[in-house]
Amino acid sequence: MTYSVVLMGTPKFAVPILEALIDDERYDVKAVVTQPDRPQGRKHTLTPSPVKVAALAHNLLVLQPEKISGSDEMQQVITMNPDFIVTAAFGQFLPTKLLAAAKIAAVNTHASLLPKYRGGAPVHYAIMNGDTETGVSIMYMVKKMDAGDIIDVVKVPITKQDNVGTMFDKLSLAGRDLLLATLPKIASGESHSVVQNEDEVSFSPNIPHELQNLDFMHETAQQIDWHVRGLYPTHPAYVQVLGQRIKLTKVTPLDEKTDLSAGQIVEKSKKVLKVAAANQTVISIDKLQPAGKSEMTVNAYLNGAGSQLQTGDLWAEGPINER
Repeated sequence: MTYSVVLMGTPKFAVPILEALIDDERYDVKAVVTQPDRPQGRKHTLTPSPVKVAALAHNLLVLQPEKISGSDEMQQVITMNPDFIVTAAFGQFLPTKLLAAAKIAAVNTHASLLPKYRGGAPVHYAIMNGDTETGVSIMYMVKKMDAGDIIDVVKVPITKQDNVGTMFDKLSLAGRDLLLATLPKIASGESHSVVQNEDEVSFSPNIPHELQNLDFMHETAQQIDWHVRGLYPTHPAYVQVLGQRIKLTKVTPLDEKTDLSAGQIVEKSKKVLKVAAANQTVISIDKLQPAGKSEMTVNAYLNGAGSQLQTGDLWAEGPINER
């Protein structure tokens, strides 16, 4: 039997899920719903979502409502009356009327171990909070954000080398495999769901600009490492250096202590830049991106803009209050 599907998703995370549904002869993808094209980059070039690019490559119908509720696109999906509505990081709430259009079920592929990290940035917060694992939850969709009954989960470790980019890649594949294993069980009535424990709920709202600020005065080296990896590459963290913003893209917390004040340079050589953080901890700056320049190694930075820096200088001046 072939089941009709409408896939709703936007970022790269959803692409392997879409492609798996396309390749699996058990499913017929009737349409893909994704966010409208958005301006990106310094030139604000109007750019389609990764899901749209993948859908058009397979000649699928693409719907892009600015707001799904009450839209013509929503009515199109309702008229299709698909067997499944599958969402994967779509980015909008779905009205009950739309969810009810699915003959069998409307399910969500969410990148966290629910009820932990409901919301739009679960992977970011898992890394920033120092979690050692996260995962993917398949759940029935309800109007309340990520609150539906959980059908199945898969756990995925977070290593010390992982950042948001690497974890999205891992979780998208884990979510793809879990979804393909779960949908047939739902269709046959063999699946079992569990109500989420509301006492264990935590939230992961979209990343505000102020969260990109690093604060060497109050964050330890380990916390800065989590902070940097938990935002890279989607929302790179930054610090103020000599009055300018510098994005940090790779750092290493070190197993050493210092008597220097937080923000001061502990050690500087041609290839090494160590900076004091909170609680006398020390962090190595490995890769960074000065304002208006491309990402570079610390070696390139120290041979250029950072060449005059000396041990003991104040490097990290504290968080930036203005965007």
